[in-house]
Amino acid sequence: MKAFLKKWGLLSLVFLVCMVIIAGCGTPEKTTKSDTNAGNKVSQEEKSGRSFPVTITDDAGREVTIEEKPETIVSIQASTTEIAFALGLGEQIVGVSDYDNYPPEALEKQKVGAQDINVELVLTLLPDMALVTDFHYNSHPETLKQFEDAGIEVIVVGSAESFDDVYSNIEMIGTATGSENNAKEIVSDMKKRFSAIKDKASEAISDKKKVWVEVSPAPDIFTTGKNTFMHEMLESIQATNAAEEHEGWVKMTEEEIVKLNPDVIITTYGYYVEKPKDQVLAREGWAEVPALKNEQVFDVDNDTVTRPGPRLIEGVETLAELIYPEVFKQ
Repeated sequence: MKAFLKKWGLLSLVFLVCMVIIAGCGTPEKTTKSDTNAGNKVSQEEKSGRSFPVTITDDAGREVTIEEKPETIVSIQASTTEIAFALGLGEQIVGVSDYDNYPPEALEKQKVGAQDINVELVLTLLPDMALVTDFHYNSHPETLKQFEDAGIEVIVVGSAESFDDVYSNIEMIGTATGSENNAKEIVSDMKKRFSAIKDKASEAISDKKKVWVEVSPAPDIFTTGKNTFMHEMLESIQATNAAEEHEGWVKMTEEEIVKLNPDVIITTYGYYVEKPKDQVLAREGWAEVPALKNEQVFDVDNDTVTRPGPRLIEGVETLAELIYPEVFKQ
């Protein structure tokens, strides 16, 4: 009898343990399903960078609240379009400016004007968002009001004169379009590469070269002075901008340029002028300029050194390799 009771007690204990295990297994099943849904929601928000609605202050100083992530976007500026594509918004872009040429996919999008916007066409496309410029804001306020009245969210993206301005534009567009994480990654990569160039130049270059930049050919030669991307780029690689005494884009005569005696000449108009290097080398009265004597004349992609978008970092890297190949060219 004692053995029987002992055996029955053991069986009861086993049965009780099993019931606890079964009960324990049942409860997490409901929790796991709920947690999975919550996890999916979190991952979706992490992917976009932020849940909506979001409120931003655009470059016109306006506080804009965007209720939902835009599914269709019109971008009426080449630099803004480049930023949008870099953010992974290519499929959402339904209209671009007449001058947008990068990436190649932008050429396949509907053209909607430039400084003068094709209002009827934009209203026909009826995008969720229009990325416009401060020029549009100041010159065509009635057009932007038409867009807003039609339910189009208008975001003003201002002019950029420095890398910091570009970083801000990328981050603002990223937040407005639900691509905040992508924006952070792009800006972080640009800053890292730019910092690496500055550090390398600072360590390796002591004898600075004087660089003359031409953004338009003779006879009307324009260059870039202070407060331009090219000036910031040259400074970052320990080069001297031959036009550093001037501000912005300025026109100069050939006589003035020759007196500057540059070591290197950079042209940016090869996309519409055939063989720009040969034209510079053939100029009368320039034979004693060091850049010509040593054939240090190079043409670079204009868009990578003047267009305020993600490719500016490529422009810096190209200039570094051309001006100081012994330091930067691998």
